[in-house]
Amino acid sequence: MKNYSEVTLELNVELLPWQQEVFNDTTRFKIVAAGRRTGKSRLAAWLLIINGLQTERGHVFYVAPTQGQARDIMWSTLLELAHPVIKSSHINNLQITLINGCTISLKGADRPETMRGVSLKFLVMDEYADMKPSVWEQILRPALADQKGEAMFIGTPMGRNHFYELFQYGELDDDPTYRAWHFTSYDNPLLDPDEIDTAKKSMSSYAFRQEFLASFEASGSEIFKEDWVQFDDEEPDDGDYYIAVDLAGFADVESATKSKNKKLDQTAIAIVKVNENGWWVADIVHGRWDIKKTARKIFEAVDAYQPVAVGIEKGALKNAVLPYLTDLMKSKQRFFRVEELTHGNKKKTDRVVWALQGRFEHGQIILNEGDWNPTFLDELFQFPNALVHDDLVDALAYIDQLAKVAYYYDYEEDDFEILDPVAGY
Repeated sequence: MKNYSEVTLELNVELLPWQQEVFNDTTRFKIVAAGRRTGKSRLAAWLLIINGLQTERGHVFYVAPTQGQARDIMWSTLLELAHPVIKSSHINNLQITLINGCTISLKGADRPETMRGVSLKFLVMDEYADMKPSVWEQILRPALADQKGEAMFIGTPMGRNHFYELFQYGELDDDPTYRAWHFTSYDNPLLDPDEIDTAKKSMSSYAFRQEFLASFEASGSEIFKEDWVQFDDEEPDDGDYYIAVDLAGFADVESATKSKNKKLDQTAIAIVKVNENGWWVADIVHGRWDIKKTARKIFEAVDAYQPVAVGIEKGALKNAVLPYLTDLMKSKQRFFRVEELTHGNKKKTDRVVWALQGRFEHGQIILNEGDWNPTFLDELFQFPNALVHDDLVDALAYIDQLAKVAYYYDYEEDDFEILDPVAGY
């Protein structure tokens, strides 16, 4: 079998300076935190190919948060780079067999059962921050044991979670088998720095540091600042209204009142006028209501503001309230479209930060003065505090998806689902 240098020369491996540094390093477990568009996935592809060529009739894995992401991110890149050394490829099972018999398999961390029972020589875990750590600890780390296999963890930070802890461990000198690297988007010489600077102007500082500077940002009360909040009770002349609804469980109001259970979530109805300058939040109606009153509150908001779209989060609660809402439409002869809102496979904290932080920081959200302000601001300034409700904040964040007017953020392969209108009325 050809040696390492001969193989790399034949394949014409071309790497950026930072990629070359990681590529050449012999540390067993590599941890790379890097900003968007730095070339993380291309480095991963080369390492999969080269390690595969050093592994006769063995297995190497590329693991993304979902199998769909694995296909979208890595499949075409592997076919392009490994073309001279591919024996066969099967897109149905996302496997590439190299000329030496080694198999490169693309896997999703959301289906851990497909990765059990395999002995691995090498693997890449891409966007590790978005995976359950148990996938590594319980399945993939043991799979490397008998061959003393190697692994690389890559991704853009997502707060201070298990990826952050692993990165910190790699920065220590206590364990020579682990090493960590940090690179920003500016480290890619092929990426125009002016483009990064332009993105910075329209993003929140939090999002920019995390996405482009690969900073492990702490989440907490500092996410939203008081001096970002602006008020104006004068409605903008231009723009369209949108209404987003965050449903809570439908309470027995009398029982809730008697028990004084303040832990119950509230239904929140965010009413926002959107134009090219940003959002004007007219009102956020909120309360603990039974299912019929919830439908009435939604209908009343729609009737008052005439929105171009109403959005309700997909799920059982939406399905429960929709018949009552439809009955009101028929009885009042006032019909409107309802769209399904989804979380887009993102945690609530991330979804809220992407939707709201940049807009507040850049003065693109203006609040109408109203009795809902104190409740909303209390939630906003303490977000994400598990002991404090976030119903009003969550409803407002959904306007981003509903109106489809967002400040810059590169969702890459993890876009929100396309909204499907609920028809028939």
